[in-house]
Amino acid sequence: MSDAAIDRVWPDPASDLDDAALLKGIAFPAGRTWLRMNFVASLDGAATRAGRSGGLGDAADRRLFDLLRWEADVILLGAGTARIEGYGGMRLSDEAVAWRTDAGLVPQPAFALVSRSLDLDPGAPIFTDAPVRPIVYTVSSAPAHRRAELADVADVVDAGDEDADGMRIRQDLAGRGLYRIHSEGGPHLFGAMLAVGAVDALHLTLAPSLEVGSAGRIARGVEAPVGAKLASVLRAGDELLLHYRLD
Repeated sequence: MSDAAIDRVWPDPASDLDDAALLKGIAFPAGRTWLRMNFVASLDGAATRAGRSGGLGDAADRRLFDLLRWEADVILLGAGTARIEGYGGMRLSDEAVAWRTDAGLVPQPAFALVSRSLDLDPGAPIFTDAPVRPIVYTVSSAPAHRRAELADVADVVDAGDEDADGMRIRQDLAGRGLYRIHSEGGPHLFGAMLAVGAVDALHLTLAPSLEVGSAGRIARGVEAPVGAKLASVLRAGDELLLHYRLD
């Protein structure tokens, strides 16, 4: 069995799911705007190992991480997470492009960043290697000179005055025809989105480890609890890949 083999525990148990079965299980609902988040966490709630979330997942987590991008119209990310995790230009594999084309989608999803300070390098690969012009959501108080520099390589959009409003971001994306919104964090963006009820679903990989240290949780800055309903449970060895729909 491959290190990336994934079984479905619930509902409808099945072993060693192929990509088609996994894609069917994680498909966006038809006919509506949908925003989902994707995170990995340890058993004791740590969102990172040595400062990065990538250290917690294994081959199966990375497999599902990639597949979750395939159907998305746009991939949404906090600028801090993009820097920490080392994001480059958002390009899907040739296999993903072929699947998207067969499904009637554009070859590559758009890429959207959220940054209040606009402390971003317009010459970075995340912009220069992007196959689709990125979108940067910011606030009206962001530095004007940084806004002007980024305007050459991205659409710069105000989503608030001092803080970016998650619902305004969601609505602007939908207004661009980007209804299937897949977000890869980070915790501050997740918290901001939860606070305004902008998140529909969470894909959470539960890594079989106890990190113990001072790593933060997957969401920050939200005070009120948010309920969730379990939609599916996948398993890869000792790792669980959970799908929740949020109230």
